[in-house]
Amino acid sequence: MTAYTEAEGQTLRTAVFGAMVLVSTADPGAVDEESHAGIRAMTLLSDDLREVIAAAPPSLPRGSSADVEEGVLTALRSAVDIIAAHEPRDVPIFRAAVAEMCRSVAGADGAVAVAEKAVVERVVAALGS
Repeated sequence: MTAYTEAEGQTLRTAVFGAMVLVSTADPGAVDEESHAGIRAMTLLSDDLREVIAAAPPSLPRGSSADVEEGVLTALRSAVDIIAAHEPRDVPIFRAAVAEMCRSVAGADGAVAVAEKAVVERVVAALGS
């Protein structure tokens, strides 16, 4: 396993769980279905990343909705940099997995609201290409 520091692990957890929370809260919906959809999609991550993300509870940014979103988007950008420094081959897997998690959460109730679609687009943009 690639050794991530606790701070790096916290950033990864904030990025992954925060992205799902942003999508889930963008439009009131079926929270249970959304949570399960996001967790199922986490299986797309590499074993190393799943282990780091599962190692401790996430810590989400605080403040207004805009503050929380900016904190999560910043964590997403940082997470890509962290993964690139440790295991560059995991970067495209991470990007694809987080994007799929968000899409799964958005569509968990059978429809994707305009607000959810917009948040997914901002998350994907923060992940880079």
